[in-house]
Formats: sequence, structure tokens, C-alpha cells
Amino acid sequence: MFRHDIIIVGGGLAGLRAALAIRGADVAVISRVHPLRSHSVAAQGGINAALSKTDRWEDHAFDTIKGSDYLADQDAVAFLCQDAPARIIEMERWGTLFSRTDDGMIAQRPFGGAGYPRTAYAEDRTGHHLLHTIYEQALKNGIMFYEEWLVTRLVADGTKCAGVVGYNLKSGEVAGFQAKAVIFATGGYGRVYRRSTNAIINTGTGCAVAYRSGVPLEDMEMVQFHPTSLFGTNILITEGARGEGGILTNRDGERFMKRYAPHVLDLAPRDIVARAVMTEISEGRGFDGGYVHLELMHLGADRIKERLPGIRQISMDFANIDPIEEPIPVQPAQHYSMGGIGANTGCETALSGFFACGECACISVHGANRLGGNSLLETLVFGKKAGENARSYAGSADFRPPEVVDNAVTGESQKIAALLGRKDGEAYFTLRDELRALMDEKVGMFRDGKNLGDALGAIRALKARFGNVGVRNSSRSFNQELVGVIELVGMLDLAEAICIGALARTESRGSHFRTDYPARDDANWLKHTLLTLTPSGPRIGYKPVVMTKFKPGVRQY
Repeated sequence: MFRHDIIIVGGGLAGLRAALAIRGADVAVISRVHPLRSHSVAAQGGINAALSKTDRWEDHAFDTIKGSDYLADQDAVAFLCQDAPARIIEMERWGTLFSRTDDGMIAQRPFGGAGYPRTAYAEDRTGHHLLHTIYEQALKNGIMFYEEWLVTRLVADGTKCAGVVGYNLKSGEVAGFQAKAVIFATGGYGRVYRRSTNAIINTGTGCAVAYRSGVPLEDMEMVQFHPTSLFGTNILITEGARGEGGILTNRDGERFMKRYAPHVLDLAPRDIVARAVMTEISEGRGFDGGYVHLELMHLGADRIKERLPGIRQISMDFANIDPIEEPIPVQPAQHYSMGGIGANTGCETALSGFFACGECACISVHGANRLGGNSLLETLVFGKKAGENARSYAGSADFRPPEVVDNAVTGESQKIAALLGRKDGEAYFTLRDELRALMDEKVGMFRDGKNLGDALGAIRALKARFGNVGVRNSSRSFNQELVGVIELVGMLDLAEAICIGALARTESRGSHFRTDYPARDDANWLKHTLLTLTPSGPRIGYKPVVMTKFKPGVRQY
């Protein structure tokens, strides 16, 4: 058994920023992949902060709250936006090469739903630059890493966290990690859907592990769909392309966003643009196959090469299109998980000593719809906060009895051995692919009670079929079939939670759009959904949205 005062699960931006907040203490990071392969590296467009003298954090906060369709907790949003400039300057001083203006200042571009161009960027590879910078700092500060471990269980001793159990992908070893405090920074669950911009590792295992330990999940029905993924592959085409002046057109060559957001056009929030694109496609104004065009040609070769080199490379490599000369075919795809492990502004969860930050957490700075540029910001702001609070907690806490972790290791070892012993049966990917297709078809951008009910029943049928899944590969080393089976358990739990929350929420708010309840209902639904897994199954509950300064208003753009 391994033992550290603080264990961080997740090697992306949130996890590494938490580790740097704890540097000098006994801390270790467990990562499913090498940290530089974490999904943070895929973020393209930028990171928000009120850096200009003519911008204010209060304006950033209002844009965020309005963009969230007033479901974000306003105290958490205020903390995020006030801390934003310091986190960006910190990254710049650690070595991030942000793009600059002619006078040497950090450049900022417009993003959807923002009343000011406050999105700082490093070309169109912002996440890549930030992650490399922070990983270098982690190495410099001697942070210890356990790479290629999949955490399968969160261990609790009554109401207190005792550590985690991990499965070593390289050796097949199951081992315990005893800790005074644990931070989850494990990313989102986008791969529950078929069309997703997420990395294949984003199956939501961290959320599912916490959920199975009795920690509530919050606002799981709030799933963001990005309006512009590359048709055919669903690789992200950054909102920064529209921030630089790119425009969306349908098969008639019409700039159709004038019908949906007449004042801001292509720079409306993502939920509005994504629904507009899908409406164009469903009403026959898209191209055969289901896409529209993103036109950049009018920006000119120099600007595309300077500001959007990554998008040009993606288009050339994966679609054989040079956006300097041709439009990019794009379609909406699942992109971000607003819901996740319920946590407060201190990143504390319902389990004492267990903290969560980044996309796996629902601190509710995004509410029902995240603004582009706020996700990278959240990882740094709340990663730091989680690290500070975990260190403070661990300073006055004791290790729980080691047998608590040992018993959990025994239990997980038996489960994995049982899976490896099931040689015959259905292939796990058959169930996985059925689940993903089901989520795309019935739990996507446009929802209704019948489809959601049908989806929930089908997911529960898949859960019943899981008992017939076999594992043909008996190897212990890099057994990706076994890993897929383990992840599928969590994916089914999370998909069920999404459906339960979406079916219960009889209104439309942000990314959650019910065609049978198309209006926002503040009188009944200005509240967060909580899903807790009990011995008798999922239990739904609610808690109020934290309101401070900004009262819900009409959301027009």
C-alpha cells in the first residue's frame, strides 16, 4: 500500500495546479495517462479574465451568470472572476507564451456571450501551452507521479475519506493509496456520447467512482454541445475561429445566425449557436450528411496562419481542406460536462477530506451553459483552491485505519478477478456503442419526455445486460478490454443520472432544452439537481441556486 498525506487523482491542469498549491508537503498525483496526454491539452481558444483597464471582473461575472441561464452559483462565479487576472499573470510568469498585441500586452479575442474581448490565448493551442507550462513547474517542484493508474474506488471510513484504490494499467496490480485528503480532478464524461470532442479517456470514471461512494452528483442533465466540431471526426474547431471573425453559413450561403441572435450573430453563447446549427440541419438548410459551413477565407492567409494555425492543420490533416481557400464543414457535438461531483467554492464535497475541482466537479460556476474561455480558468482558480484547502485539512487530520484501505483493495481485486474470469458473453463495446448512440439520439440538444423515458428504460436494460459481458483478454498488462469494461460500469451509471435529471427538469434552461417544456421556469426550477446513489437506487434531490447581485432576466443576444 502507498501512503501520502494528500492524493490528487488527475494529471490535467486542475490536478497539477492543485499539486503546486501543496508543493513542499507530502503529495502525489495519480494519472490515467501521462499528464501531457490529459484532455486539458486539447483546449484551443483561450482563457478569460478582465485584464484590460476598460474591463471589470463584475462584467465578466455578469456575462458568466447570464450565459449560465442564471443557474450558476453567484458567489462561486464572483470568486472565479475576481481571481482570474492573477491566475493568468501567474501562468505568464511561469512561462506560458501567450499571443501578444503590437504593444506587447497579452492579446485577448472576443468569445461567445461576452460583452468584452477578454479571452487571452496562445494562438489556438492555449490548453497545450498552459499544460506544458504547469507540468514543467510540477517537475521543477518535485511533484511525485503515479502514471497509468486507473482509480476504481474512493475509500471512506464512515464520513471521512481514507484514500483510493487504483489499478496499474502496466502491471495489472491492484493497490491502495492511503491518504488524509483526496482531490479528484479527473475530467468530464463526454464519451458517454458518440459524437464528442472529448478525448477517449473522458469516460467520467472519477465522477462515477465518487457517485458509487455515496457522494452526490449535481446538475448532470446539463451537458454542453459545441456548435463547431469537424464533420466526420468531431474534432473541436475552436470558438476562437468565430472570435477572429469566422462566420457560419448554410447550404444557401446564408449567414443564418442573424435569425437566432441578431445582435451578436456567430458570437452568441454555445447553447444558442448549437441549437441554431441543428435547426438549420433538421429543417433542410444544412448539407447532406448533417453539417453547415464555417467560413474563414475572408480573414486572409496571414491572419489564419498567425491566429489559427492549429485549426488550419486539423482541417488539412483530417478533412483535406485548407480553410484559407475553402469553408470547414462543422456539426455540433458533445463538448463539456457542466454537471459533476457536487462541491462548494472551497472544492469540498459531502465526504469529509474529499475535494473535487475541474470538469469533474460541479462548483456551479457554469450553471446550465458554460461560456467559452471559462473552463481553462476554472481549472486554475479552483485547482489552486482545492490544493490549499486539502493541505489545510490534512494538516489537522489523521490517517484512517489502514485496514479500511486494505479491505477495499481486497474487494476491488476480487471484482477484477471475477471480470477476467468471464471469458464468454457479449463484447463490452457492443453495449458501449449502443449507449452512445442512444444518448446522441434521445438525450441530445433537443429533448422531450418520451425520448428521455425511453432512454432511461434502455439504459437500465443495458445495465442488466452488463452481467453477460465477457472479457476475452486475460492479460494483466495494458488490458484495454478490461479497462473498457471497468469504465463502462461508470458510463452506464452516469448516463442514467443524466436521464433522471433531464426527465425530472420540466423546463428549458441553457443546454437543457425540452421541446415539450420550451420555456424557462424560474418559479419551480431555479435550483440544482442532486443525484445520490443509495442501496435502493438513485435518489433525486434539489438545492437552491446561490443568488447575490444578479436577478434572473431575459436572456437575449
